[in-house]
Amino acid sequence: MHVIQKKSYINLRMLLRVIGWLLTIEALFMIIPFITGLLYHEQSAWQFLICIGITAGCGSAMVAMKPKSREMGKREAVVLTGLTWVILSLFGMLPFLICGTHLSVTNAFFETMSGFTTTGASVLNSLEGVPHSILIWRCVVQWIGGLGIILFTLAVLPMLNYQGGMQLFNAEVTGITHDKLRPRVSFTAQSLWLVYIGLTSLLIILLAFSKMSLFDSICYGLSTMSTGGFSTSDMSMSQTDSLYIKCILIIFMFIGGVNFSLLYKAIMGNIKQAFTNDALKWYIWIIFICYLILTINLFVRGLAHTIDDVTIDPLFQAISILSSTGLTEPDFSDWGPISVILLVIMMIMGACAGSTSGGAKIDRFIVLFKFLKNEFFKMMHPNAVTTVCINGKGTPTPVLMKTLAFLFIYMIVIVIGGSLLTLIGLPLKDSFFICLSAISNTGLGTDITGVSGNFYYVPDVAKWLLSFIMLIGRLELFTILLLFIPSFWKK
Repeated sequence: MHVIQKKSYINLRMLLRVIGWLLTIEALFMIIPFITGLLYHEQSAWQFLICIGITAGCGSAMVAMKPKSREMGKREAVVLTGLTWVILSLFGMLPFLICGTHLSVTNAFFETMSGFTTTGASVLNSLEGVPHSILIWRCVVQWIGGLGIILFTLAVLPMLNYQGGMQLFNAEVTGITHDKLRPRVSFTAQSLWLVYIGLTSLLIILLAFSKMSLFDSICYGLSTMSTGGFSTSDMSMSQTDSLYIKCILIIFMFIGGVNFSLLYKAIMGNIKQAFTNDALKWYIWIIFICYLILTINLFVRGLAHTIDDVTIDPLFQAISILSSTGLTEPDFSDWGPISVILLVIMMIMGACAGSTSGGAKIDRFIVLFKFLKNEFFKMMHPNAVTTVCINGKGTPTPVLMKTLAFLFIYMIVIVIGGSLLTLIGLPLKDSFFICLSAISNTGLGTDITGVSGNFYYVPDVAKWLLSFIMLIGRLELFTILLLFIPSFWKK
């Protein structure tokens, strides 16, 4: 009788081959800014050809590798996910080094990682004079990272359906549990991306009917649907006073914070499930409560001068922050301490799991609050048997424990990250706020960066640390932190 031994090594060749395919795809996406540069007669267009050549060349070399086995398990999924986001950021920063922005390696990597993780924090001192090709590349990078690089891979490389596809899906997609919409995980990835592409296209078309140029409509469409928040102008939202544009952005920032599996089911006719979803109901209620508090605050502070000041503006700000898009009203810094408190709460919480938003996700806080409610109930009724119910179903104990562990580690990362930033030399208040902004992928800043979040003056060491925090925030802690556990690498 033969004993079947499980594989005890990392299938590195297979990992590099998959990353090679991804680099090839990244090179194809670089054609978009190349064409944009040609249309605007920019020298950067030809410099993008160099970036395309380097990225495609390295990708092709990796694809040519022939692994002994194409099998991938959980360890490969975790390693591949982490490697993919780092390596694509390293190649994605080439345009910032070559195409006229004059950024250092540190700043270029920070800008790219901020884009891929949809954080939206920038080190570009001014966007005036920055080539159109670079501006659209920033937004393309955000759009790719919005729904997920690995999820995109599963959609375009169906072969991974048989080679650890579900492990890859679980390693990147945000949330407590992950729903397969279709029998094969590659079909699920394709379905989610079709919804994402369709919504992005609709948003661009709607913005094109406004005062925005077609170029700005495309850029804002990409960065809004991904809840990233990169802008094309130093003035950001203050460049337009259009009620139409604000209303359109409010709707699509809200949609960006909704679980895309729910959106897919609603499009396929299962609207009832969307309306009975606990996280979506909480999401709507939290937006309403935050909007109400911000509106009252504006009245109290005497900042309510027009009807927009107490209707559209506070609603825009509440949805922008909760969805982690990070677009801000020009006078938001004058809204007072109550607004700052709400800002911090919304940054920590985020929107729904399975969306393009950052934060710890509303779903986990629902589990936390219901768990605490049960614990208080059991203090009075020790023999009672309780369970945490989400969407009418009991939450398994392992899922409950993982959720509580996630929230605990989330706070630990903020404390450690903020402390390290303070030791690097940043002011105490700025350190913890910026760390929270990075892990929640919101991209807002404070005194040292300004509310809009320009991180140019942050020390280089701090930028590398914040890049790491942005990455673990986007990949929801466990996927990256697992790599630092010695037992993970043991045979």
